[in-house]
Amino acid sequence: MAESGLQQGCSCPSSTVCIASGLRKEFYLRPPSPAAQTTQTSAGKSDTPYSTGSFPAMCKTVETRASDLGLVVTLLGMLGLLGLDLLQVTALPSASYEFTACRMQQYNLHQEKYGCRGALVVAEVRTAEDPALTRHCVVMKILDFTTDTYQEVLKQNAAAVLILLPTNLTATPRHVIQNFMVSEAKALLNTTLIPVYVALEDKSLLFMYEQLKMELSSRGSSKLVRVFTSMLTTSGYQILVSNISPVKPVTDTSIITLEGVLPGAGEDPPTIVVTAHYDSFGLSPWLSFGADSNGSGVAVLLELARLFHQLYSSPRTRPPYHLLFALTGGGKYNFLGTKRWIEENMDHAESSLLQDNVAFVLCLDTLANGDGLFVHVSRPPRPGSLQHSYIQQLEQVTASRFPWVKLRTVHKKINLGGSTVAWEHEQYSVRKIPGFTLSHVKDPQAELRGSILDTMSQVDMRKLKRNTVIVAESLGRFMFNLSSKASGSPKELQLFKGQMEIQDSHLSAVLSLLSSVPRATQLLDREPGPLLMLTSLEQQLSRYLQQVHRHTFRPDHRDPEIIFFDQMKQQVMIYRLVVCKVKPAAFDLFLGGCISAYLGMVYYVIQRFGNLYMTLTRLTLRTKQQ
Repeated sequence: MAESGLQQGCSCPSSTVCIASGLRKEFYLRPPSPAAQTTQTSAGKSDTPYSTGSFPAMCKTVETRASDLGLVVTLLGMLGLLGLDLLQVTALPSASYEFTACRMQQYNLHQEKYGCRGALVVAEVRTAEDPALTRHCVVMKILDFTTDTYQEVLKQNAAAVLILLPTNLTATPRHVIQNFMVSEAKALLNTTLIPVYVALEDKSLLFMYEQLKMELSSRGSSKLVRVFTSMLTTSGYQILVSNISPVKPVTDTSIITLEGVLPGAGEDPPTIVVTAHYDSFGLSPWLSFGADSNGSGVAVLLELARLFHQLYSSPRTRPPYHLLFALTGGGKYNFLGTKRWIEENMDHAESSLLQDNVAFVLCLDTLANGDGLFVHVSRPPRPGSLQHSYIQQLEQVTASRFPWVKLRTVHKKINLGGSTVAWEHEQYSVRKIPGFTLSHVKDPQAELRGSILDTMSQVDMRKLKRNTVIVAESLGRFMFNLSSKASGSPKELQLFKGQMEIQDSHLSAVLSLLSSVPRATQLLDREPGPLLMLTSLEQQLSRYLQQVHRHTFRPDHRDPEIIFFDQMKQQVMIYRLVVCKVKPAAFDLFLGGCISAYLGMVYYVIQRFGNLYMTLTRLTLRTKQQ
């Protein structure tokens, strides 16, 4: 429904409520007009018995016959029935809007719970600046979603959180994106019972957001007044997730790993493994596109496969190394695809390249940005080893071709007592296979490695090509054993140029393909878009590599390492109410109290009528005598 769908309302005046039989005036919505007040005042002077006047006039009014008491009681009864009828008047929805919202991650990894555990929402909508958020759905823009705001929402026990995500991030300031990523990463580390949803901005949702902001600003600056007003008034917007079925665990999620090889020259040559995980991670699976993490690593791997396919196609230029490529799944969940693939090759296969002489494993992760590169290792490479020689080539190529880029080595020991690892190479290090990860990210817990804002707008294609050149040139010089002294510096002797030059269009096409569909692990084996993407990756590997295989790993149903949950995407309804000023419950309580007090006063007058009549009679006689 377009914006007009939310803006259109009932044609009745705001002081009325549409009822099936006609119109009924609601005195509590808008004060009477000055003309109406004048009419009431003039009528009070001639007809109203309790209008302001002289004391004798009041006494004359009290001097009624006893039979008039029955008429008074009858009128009071009618007023009581009218009051009860008013209590039953409710605000009917004048407009509704349906949209799709994506729920926050929910999974169990090694018996640890992560993400939000709730899905059902039926609540009134408020903004994050509202002082009273209890049992309300809090709507935020990415500018509002900070760690402190999110913690305050959880502290006040809000009913739900709805985050509005802009469809175009190019106009969003960099610091806003960075702050959102930091808050998103911290939110994903914990679990909450409050449903958290993310929806793309549109005109209707933005109109609702602006209306809520305007209403909040109209309440004044006093916090006490704003809290009291928030308790008694309603925003007029109600949100409803109509799916009432409980959230169910999904234990049959498959993880797929693709592999292919370029056979080296000679007998039993060493094997170099180049690997990257292709899945993405973020606050919501359906919005996790992972352009930099780790679409960039996959794009570099496929470009390496294309380049070295040309070298391996001729016996004269074939290096004396097997080059094994692997695209693994489950990278954001302890690299389960890598772990299972290693176990299959090391423990269950009769013959595997991983069982033979492995020179080293090069893991590509997050390479489409940054001003430097980090080589992450579990232990410092031993001087003279093949891994050490390749890292030296990396340093020489970087210093010669791109002197402004700093290449640094980061040493992080593996926590053997822990259940999770930080980088993909650590799964190989556990099995005593030398390896390292190349990335422009230093901290493995960096917010960029798992964010729904990691899209193509955050990718620098020039830096992606630069890092691809560094990896390809250093790998080629290592394979052909080219030293700077004997063959010239990497700047003087470039292996990949001319027809073998690294192509920007190829890198961009692969990265655009990967960023066009969400690649969360729980979607890859059951949704058409991610499945088609996997098929495309397999076809790309088949164009350049030999012995391309697809490995599908299914969880152990008795003790699964990871459990996902369903209802990751929901249809959400927002209703706009005609009466949007007074909460039905608050007004009903107030009106009920007024009617009770009025009836109590009437009851007191009836019980004390004789005494009051005698007292007023004496006062009247005394006045006449004076």
